[in-house]
Amino acid sequence: MVVDDHPMWRDAVARDLAEAGYDVVATAADGAQALRVVGAARPDVVVLDLQLPDASGVDVTRGLRAARPAARVLVLSASGEQQDVLDAVKAGAVGYLLKSAALPEFLDAVRRTADGDPVFTPGLAALVLGEFRRLATAPAAGGGDAPRLTERETEILRMVATGMSYKQIASRLVLSHRTVQNHVQNSLGKLHLHNRVELVRYAIEHGLADASEPGGPQ
Repeated sequence: MVVDDHPMWRDAVARDLAEAGYDVVATAADGAQALRVVGAARPDVVVLDLQLPDASGVDVTRGLRAARPAARVLVLSASGEQQDVLDAVKAGAVGYLLKSAALPEFLDAVRRTADGDPVFTPGLAALVLGEFRRLATAPAAGGGDAPRLTERETEILRMVATGMSYKQIASRLVLSHRTVQNHVQNSLGKLHLHNRVELVRYAIEHGLADASEPGGPQ
């Protein structure tokens, strides 16, 4: 489902998706319309603009997640402001892509969003890197004996945070796909989380907004 208040942009995105083989089950011009049709349309992915005429895209993201928990929200926005990114992910968005993205990048982001991979425009990925360094060394609340992430787990989680897929991580580190999956699952278990999306959201909700990572991926 495509949600955007600009008809030409909305139609162009829907057309590009259809030409790439995706089934566009619905389009919506504002938040209220999106929330009305999402239950019946049952989309797997919602491509959502943050700047809607009747509601905050962040609030619409929350509403979509409540109405259709199985739907994964990919924000496609003109705004690259840090707070917009943080608020969108906190509300439940799987990914955040700028409208300046090239078509192949957008289509790849939709595919990966459908798979549950956190996806970010590369210039925004640095927002999620600092927290993984902190998680590698900071004990969890409740005492110094809480498990910590290993160096390898932290390395892989940083790559997950930048939006890399398991296949890409495995190739970069010369590991098997299964080994990468095992490291991520071990990390999620230590942090009492269930999936990669929760992992990114957890990082943001625990102080990432104050983190700085000069020289991060661009």
